[in-house]
Order: sequence, then C-alpha cells, then structure tokens
Amino acid sequence: MTTTPKLIRDLMSVGVPTCGLDDLLVDITRWFLEKNIEGAVVLDENGHGAGVVTRNELINAYSRENYDLLTAQKVMNAEVPRVPPDIPLETAAQIMQDRGVRVLFLTHHAGGIEYPAAFITYNHLLRHLAARDDEDLRDLGIKAKRESPIESFIRRRDEALQRAKSERKR
Repeated sequence: MTTTPKLIRDLMSVGVPTCGLDDLLVDITRWFLEKNIEGAVVLDENGHGAGVVTRNELINAYSRENYDLLTAQKVMNAEVPRVPPDIPLETAAQIMQDRGVRVLFLTHHAGGIEYPAAFITYNHLLRHLAARDDEDLRDLGIKAKRESPIESFIRRRDEALQRAKSERKR
C-alpha cells in the first residue's frame, strides 16, 4: 500500500461531472454506467450548482412511476456534499459514512461565484487502499499527470475522425 496521499487534495479528481436540470434520468443513468460516475452536480440555467444527482438518487427514483420521464431536477438532492481539500482522507471516509454518501465535492470560489471544482469518491479511497505504489495513483490528486488542453483536443478530434471513418466503411 502507498502512504504518500494523506489529504483529499492528494487523491481527488479535478473537474466535476455535471448535468442540467432537464436531463432525463435514463440518460444520466446510461452516462453514469458508461463512465463509471458516482455523482454529478446539477447545473441551473445560469451554470450554478443547484443540487446533486448520485447513484443513490437514481436508485431512490427507480421505483417511481414514469421513471423514464423524470428529470434531474425532480430527483436531485439540493444539498451538494462539500468538503475542503485539506482534510485527511480518513476524515473524508468518515464524513461519507456519517452522511450516507459515496461522493464528496470540493468547491472553488472565484469572482464571487462558488462552483464545483473536484470530487472524491469511495472508488478513490479504495484505489488508495489497494495501491501497490504511487504509480497506481498517478492519475489522481492535484498533482496528477494530465493532458494539456491541446493534447486533449487533438486526441478527441482524432477519435472522432476514426469513428467517422469506421462508420463510412459500414
């Protein structure tokens, strides 16, 4: 097991999954499954965090009538579970247990606006627990190795071109 990460900032993922108020739960559920997402912040029409939809809200809504017509706004939790980045990982785990949540969000304040900037989940903590060394966690934390914006753009562009080329061959 690695011992280097000690604080949330050392293990969190920068960037937060988001969805809109009117996004259908069926679409959100598919997205969560495809990308292994634990929760997303629901943004209002002005881009402010209005609440959160997690796997818990999806499961709670599952038994409701017309599940396929429900939107994020209808099932979201108006409270976004927030923590600061400089608390110990053990404290984050205890907060998750105490609040019955599997994801915590870290917010950033800029220009009078508070917005979600990072998150930590059970999966982060379990990866830390199972890590053989720091290399197993190199994609996590504030110091994670990430693609530059231009590298990300080029990769996504090339993937889209490849998909288009494959579809034309069919």
